[in-house]
Amino acid sequence: MKNDNAPFEIHVHGDVPIKPGTDIKAIQEALKPLWHYAGARSLSEGALSLYEEEPGIRFDATALRLQMCWTVRGDDDFRMVLDDLCMNLNELSSAGTQIEVTFYDTEFEDEDDANGAESRDDFLMLFVGPDPGAIMQAQRDLLVHDVVNMMERHFDGAELSGVVAEIDKLFSQRFDNLVSSLELGKPPRGSGGNSGHGGGRRPRHLH
Repeated sequence: MKNDNAPFEIHVHGDVPIKPGTDIKAIQEALKPLWHYAGARSLSEGALSLYEEEPGIRFDATALRLQMCWTVRGDDDFRMVLDDLCMNLNELSSAGTQIEVTFYDTEFEDEDDANGAESRDDFLMLFVGPDPGAIMQAQRDLLVHDVVNMMERHFDGAELSGVVAEIDKLFSQRFDNLVSSLELGKPPRGSGGNSGHGGGRRPRHLH
């Protein structure tokens, strides 16, 4: 489907923990947006990356891990694929995690850089998880990791507990706001209705 003239090489990288009992058929269906975009007829055919040195898409049924290190040629329409992919993986994931997507501009040359032209390279960080709390937990953990790594160049790690606590406060407030917005969609108590959606479990560390 995607030819050598595609304007981007798109790399998808992630390690997603999968719920027990998930079989390869469910994995294949969840990943259909990816392998279908690549022009394949099945996951086994589409799991191969554009580059042989990359492992592609693999599901370890013993460890219950979906590992993606996979490149495909494509265009900006791949962003639509990512929406469907994330929704599908939310259903199968057992914990929150991030998926990194990088767009490399194949039409950008060294002389373009010398002439002051700007590359269309882009980078996206996506998050999936079984519920909003798990997704926020993954976001929180990544932010803490990045902030602590940066600040440890100037401060001892033991001095950064206050910074981590402030990050937890921000995510706790965001989680509470999310739960409040979901509560608005619930029927009044005692109405006998069972529609509406709960806010999921509160992320750990967020008090």
